[in-house]
Amino acid sequence: MRLSNATLAQLPDDIRRPRYDRSALTPGIVHIGLGNFHRAHQAWYLHRLFDEGLNHDWAIIGAGVRPGDAVQRERLLVQDCLNTLIELDPSGKSAEVTGAMIDFLPVEEGNAALIRQMADPAIRIVSLTVTEGGYYLDPTGGGFNATHPDILHDVANPDVPGTAFGAMVAALKLRRDNGNGPFTCQSCDNLQGNGHVLRQTVVGLARLSDPALADWIEAECTFPNSMVDCIVPATGPNELALVRTFGIDDLAPVTHENFRQWVIEDAFCAGRPDWDRVGAQLTDDVHAFEAMKIRILNGGHQVIANAGEMLGVETISGCMEHPLIGALFRKVEEEEIAPHVGPVPGMTPANYVALIGRRFSNPSIVDTTRRVAFDGSSRHPGFVLPVIRDGLAAGTSVEGLALVEAIWARMCAGTRDDGSVIHPNDPYWDDLKVAALAGRDDPQAWLAQRHIYGDLADNPVFATAFGRWLGQIWTQGCSAALATYVQ
Repeated sequence: MRLSNATLAQLPDDIRRPRYDRSALTPGIVHIGLGNFHRAHQAWYLHRLFDEGLNHDWAIIGAGVRPGDAVQRERLLVQDCLNTLIELDPSGKSAEVTGAMIDFLPVEEGNAALIRQMADPAIRIVSLTVTEGGYYLDPTGGGFNATHPDILHDVANPDVPGTAFGAMVAALKLRRDNGNGPFTCQSCDNLQGNGHVLRQTVVGLARLSDPALADWIEAECTFPNSMVDCIVPATGPNELALVRTFGIDDLAPVTHENFRQWVIEDAFCAGRPDWDRVGAQLTDDVHAFEAMKIRILNGGHQVIANAGEMLGVETISGCMEHPLIGALFRKVEEEEIAPHVGPVPGMTPANYVALIGRRFSNPSIVDTTRRVAFDGSSRHPGFVLPVIRDGLAAGTSVEGLALVEAIWARMCAGTRDDGSVIHPNDPYWDDLKVAALAGRDDPQAWLAQRHIYGDLADNPVFATAFGRWLGQIWTQGCSAALATYVQ
């Protein structure tokens, strides 16, 4: 049956559904970026909190700033913003309908509805999942990129901004002028120090047009860091068919693994839901959790996804099953990544590597190598290159990580060893392809992409290892290079 408020009571008995009165919920959060991850992770924690009879004044209003978000809005509004979450466990599948989101704002040029909603004093948190590459970072140093065309547009048009951050600045200006106080700005993206990054972007943008407002935001708003973790594949025809096997017609179902973690810095200027009552960890030090997850899980994804693309392995679990790619994962993680990760309460780096290996190997999670390999130009600098820098500084091996970078460089040439085409899979694919093809004869041409590698290109240990691996991949193939490394 079509998912809606009216049909909730008619769902099969084995499907968990909201135990709370959704009509009594009132908004406290605006979330920008209603992708699968948010709905399987942050929205789920809030839904379970509502199920406990708590915090019903913290419901989510969804929002988006890209034209494509309008399609998602229509899908969700037609089913009263309800979502079916399907947990994919090797021992079986289960479904749950969640209802923490109660509306989705119009997606429009100038973002008037979004600004108006965020200016409402009932909204105390504005959260975002806009991808790692969505924070307008300067590619040469990680600072705020004040010259990006989107930012220049918002500086010239502060009342009708095009970015989520411009809309946040406009809303905060209204709140300040109306005496309504600040809201907490909460990033839920996979960036180390994601709260610091969000502060840099919001305050940096405000300072370009209204320095006094920037000072007020910096003094009054909080930007908590957080670590988010749950593997959530994209939704396609298979997922749409799967939800129907549960007797539900859902236009936007979400599948996910049977694991979630959310570690949050307890820094909220206008209050927060009691997420810790439903499993989230509130702490004053998120950094160690972030480093472990981003380097071992997110970095591990990049270790195997490009190799999977080169060898035509379609899923992450398939990569782990592949004798060469699985061996690459284990050796790089154990020898080159884990030594540069500290322990966290209850978890050592070695145990976390083993946990991630099991999660990646879950055959029920049909997570494609193509999805994981997307946007390597943001993910490699964020997840892989910092570990290489640490290894070089410590004098430990970076051979495996240099091979990982060489495989990515070869992948960006756009063909596999068997000659089949790898279709564009990065916002900067055309530039990457030019550099990748030039790198066939001159590996330094790839490393010369300073916005990605910076001074790593000048390090003889890394550059020599990278050039050697890239040369072997071009002449003997990816499998031969992997075999050389793992043996």
